[in-house]
Amino acid sequence: MSAPLTLPAPDASALVHSEHLRGLITAEIEAHQGWLPFRRYMELALYAPMLGYYVAHSRKFGRSGDFVTAPEVSPLFARCLARSCEDVLTQLGGGMILELGAGSGALATHLLQELAVLDALPERYLILEISPDLRQRQAQRLASLDEHLRQRVCFITELPAEGTFSGLILANEVLDAMPVERFCVWPDIPSPRVKQLGVVMHNGAFDWQARPAPASMRHHIEYLYQESGHCWPAAYCSEYNPMLAPWIKALADSLHQGLVLLIDYGYPRREYYAPQRTQGTLLGYYRHRVVQDLLLWPGLMDLTAHVDFTTVAEAALDNALALIGYTTQAWFLLDAGLEQVLAASPTDSMAAQLAQANEVKRLTLPGEMGERFQVMGLGRGLHAPIRGFNGQDLRSRL
Repeated sequence: MSAPLTLPAPDASALVHSEHLRGLITAEIEAHQGWLPFRRYMELALYAPMLGYYVAHSRKFGRSGDFVTAPEVSPLFARCLARSCEDVLTQLGGGMILELGAGSGALATHLLQELAVLDALPERYLILEISPDLRQRQAQRLASLDEHLRQRVCFITELPAEGTFSGLILANEVLDAMPVERFCVWPDIPSPRVKQLGVVMHNGAFDWQARPAPASMRHHIEYLYQESGHCWPAAYCSEYNPMLAPWIKALADSLHQGLVLLIDYGYPRREYYAPQRTQGTLLGYYRHRVVQDLLLWPGLMDLTAHVDFTTVAEAALDNALALIGYTTQAWFLLDAGLEQVLAASPTDSMAAQLAQANEVKRLTLPGEMGERFQVMGLGRGLHAPIRGFNGQDLRSRL
């Protein structure tokens, strides 16, 4: 398949890689009688062994990759976050940090360095990473740390046993990479008609095809339709993450006491499923460009959907976690001490000052990451405020 004019074409080896994954997905489509639920397509495109986007050997983060996360934008992000970690570990009298999906390793590196400055290091810094490629890159990045910090890092392959973890569980841009179900709705009386979107082969290429939704999906979409005020237009399409609540439950089961800190782009449910958002939030990213064709070049581009933070909060409460706070990234960083961190980080040249100012803008401005990214804290056994959540409180919007 040729690239749209606005996208740089992959090189020959990348196209060969994508064709191998395309063959795997095609075989699975055929094994499912010619129709594959989009959720399964997305799972294969991102996580198929040796071929999926997140497990293959390709550059994903930074300017030469496909997107940039806050830890790559500036160490200021981690330095502010360290103040929240310090509050949790102080309340608990110690504990660990568990980072889920540690990306390039930038957050772990800067966070450990700042916690050392604050004299608030965790007993262990655990990293749970399902991608062998990313795990290797994280280890290489962390190798630059001083030995006393490196020795605290431990890679794990599954969540800690039930009720055994005390400390802070951190997930920065993890939920947006979970496979989602796609659906379309036609409002009707007495209930809407719901179609599930899947992937088929058509003229040698992947294409979309809608089928009547199974009962479990239909009931869930009818609930979302009611929550939206019954005001979706005809052919309203969106997505939802059926694994969101089970994922939160798994974290809650592991957590004895401490904080689960989630940072991602998303909305409260009513904003996520607003009637004007007729195509949902699912997008592809390739070399910092938005890709509208979600079935283009499997394995070479990221597929990502926003987070329904209302579902996250509901799942937390169902599993005996307290909703400690919910705010924007900008307000979180400001309350966590961004101004103080800046004051303690003098720059020695005009160029460095401009670079730092641009980093702050990228992290905090509404048109950048400041409002698009939300921060939610879910706690157990915490009784004092946590820096980051003492400014703007958006819990009422959930």
